[in-house]
Amino acid sequence: MPVQHIALLQFKGGTSDAIVQTVIDELKRLTQVIPGIVDFTIGTNNSPEELAGGLTHGFVMTFRDAAARDAYLPHPEHEKFKALAVPHIEKIVVFDYAY
Repeated sequence: MPVQHIALLQFKGGTSDAIVQTVIDELKRLTQVIPGIVDFTIGTNNSPEELAGGLTHGFVMTFRDAAARDAYLPHPEHEKFKALAVPHIEKIVVFDYAY
């Protein structure tokens, strides 16, 4: 059963556009180097409802199954990504579900 891994985030104030783009590029790169990721989309909030609570970017990563998601979480490439991204993140919400 596939798993949707949804993350919504807000970059810290003053984070440059170049850093934001580097984080996005590195996140996209994970889809090429970690097995079991079958789909990926990312974008900025454009909702007119103004309910995002300051969250500005979101992504959905689809995993083949829960085992693939579970292997991704401690994967060395994911850990490397987190070391790059987390210092620039003010707030993050992660929500996974199987369908």
